Amino acid sequence: MNWRRLAFMLALASCIQFIVLTVAGMFFYPGGTRAEPGTTGYSFWSNFFSDLGRTATYSGDSNTVSMSLFVTALSLAALAFALTFVAMPRLFAGHRTAGKLALVGSIFGVVSAISYLGIACVPSDIHLTLHRLFVYAAFSSFLLVVILYSAAIFRNRDYPNLYAFAYLGFALILTAYLWLLFGGPHAESPTGVRIQATGQKIVVYAEIVCMSIQACGALRTEKRLHLRHSPDSPAEPSKQPQ
Repeated sequence: MNWRRLAFMLALASCIQFIVLTVAGMFFYPGGTRAEPGTTGYSFWSNFFSDLGRTATYSGDSNTVSMSLFVTALSLAALAFALTFVAMPRLFAGHRTAGKLALVGSIFGVVSAISYLGIACVPSDIHLTLHRLFVYAAFSSFLLVVILYSAAIFRNRDYPNLYAFAYLGFALILTAYLWLLFGGPHAESPTGVRIQATGQKIVVYAEIVCMSIQACGALRTEKRLHLRHSPDSPAEPSKQPQ
């Protein structure tokens, strides 16, 4: 097993652990939303993921357990995604235009991963402005990732177009969320909080699904390329150049 295949497997595992640890964090969250600090427990539609990472809830209660789970979940996912984007361009070697698109896409992918790590390391109740900047950078950078990698896959005859369509499907969701993030209702009222928190849940889980699909695609492509370069392996048919 080479390190790239390991990176893709870690990306897939990181998606699973993120769901498991954040759900566990929701159970331990004492309660409180931005608009209604006195509520009890975690409200799936009114609390943000970042609320799990606060050092204290909006009502002032300690949030140590949920914070630890959230920081661990997002940090591991960010590191696995960064490693994956470092490994991805190799799958486009030998295809000049696709290789360049993949390389630039990976640069933005690493920027997005670092921003996710920043979200984990800077709780919103400690430095809200910096926390928000990391949020904006993470999602904005990832939109460039999906656009560039979609184009790279379409240009690479060795990579099934299915994975480009998966990226483009997520691009639509992410674009809608960015509009909501920058131009939607402010999270000051219960209605505004509910809309923003719901939008965040949709885009985060959609990103997890997208990255899981891409990790599986990268694993299959890596295996296919490995077999193709094996001296005892017959040549495989590939898709027609776009």
